[in-house]
Amino acid sequence: MTKKTKITVVGSGYVGMSLAVLLAQHNDVTVLDIDPSRVEKVNNKESTVADAEIEEFLSAKTLNLSATLDEEAAYKNSSYVIVATPTNYNPDTNRFDTSSVDNVVKNALELNLDALVVIKSTIPIGHTKSLQEKFNSKRIIFSPEFLREGRALKDNLHPSRIILGGLSEKATQFAKLLIEGAEKEVIQTLLIGSSEAEAIKLFANNYLAMRVAFFNELDSYALGHNLDAKSIIQGVCLDERIGEGYNNPSFGYGGYCLPKDTKQLLANFNQVPQDIIQAIIWSNTTRKDFIAHEILKKCPKVVGFYRLIMKEGSDNFRSSAIKGIIKRIKAAGVEIIIYEPALNEETFDGSRVISNLDDFKSKSDFVVANRMSESLVDIKSCVFTRDIFGDN
Repeated sequence: MTKKTKITVVGSGYVGMSLAVLLAQHNDVTVLDIDPSRVEKVNNKESTVADAEIEEFLSAKTLNLSATLDEEAAYKNSSYVIVATPTNYNPDTNRFDTSSVDNVVKNALELNLDALVVIKSTIPIGHTKSLQEKFNSKRIIFSPEFLREGRALKDNLHPSRIILGGLSEKATQFAKLLIEGAEKEVIQTLLIGSSEAEAIKLFANNYLAMRVAFFNELDSYALGHNLDAKSIIQGVCLDERIGEGYNNPSFGYGGYCLPKDTKQLLANFNQVPQDIIQAIIWSNTTRKDFIAHEILKKCPKVVGFYRLIMKEGSDNFRSSAIKGIIKRIKAAGVEIIIYEPALNEETFDGSRVISNLDDFKSKSDFVVANRMSESLVDIKSCVFTRDIFGDN
């Protein structure tokens, strides 16, 4: 019987949880987290995030997966330590807060003298190299992830590409472990420098943010001139150079990655001239201003906001674009009520949270929804949304 490779995954958010489940099909995986409730969930075969494929794998597959709060036990005898802790953007320092990543790298190197530390958290360009120099170790590499909230495991099972910011044999072996766990048969794999890998992550997400901003501005123009935005978008996207996908208008880009990654790339440019990256960030703010203005033109007394989450299948509403719309409507003195099943509180940022959907509908002059839902079909004429194609 072949001995299984021991892998430690630090952090049990979307990135950590999806990678842990993917790799636990063929390896011995331990999840290390600081939250006892999350550790308990993993050990009870429950997902810590809303992701259909993760939940399915945990309930139906035989996985070599456990979780712990104990650092020493987690790192002991591991061949790989995957860092999947959050790196939020800090506006005061004008860069990601990498403290959680830095602490994990430090402890992993000290408690395990052989493991390759693979950073999956998004970090500034050049940060892996600075850590290699700080700890005088080549056992630190960066490997970007390209995952959607709510579909993280699916994206790991069918990856667009695998990128390793490391040129060692152990980095090559790690890529093979990811391929072994995937369902896709042919996967483009790149082994490059760590700084180039970090740049790929930030530039890829900025391109996606730019595409969101572009179609949102197209939609703003159509809305402002009483044109059919759907037919314009369809005609534009028939050009093969543009293509379909990622073209459904919204209230703005949001979520875990795009808001902070655009700001971090802008900060990374520093002394290098740029215009597009700054324009993407400005465009997202302008879109929220425009949407709020369109809502206020209807002179509502009570505006109901249907869901704070970014999209269907997600449980995340951190940096959700709809929160920016709420802030602007509230600043105009309009009463706001919110329907969000993921919230247990009676209020959110000073606004009432109504748990009964029918009650929510009856109390709203009209309802604002970033994404249309079957639950709103009966009041469709009273719903304000820019969801043209009915997808995320």
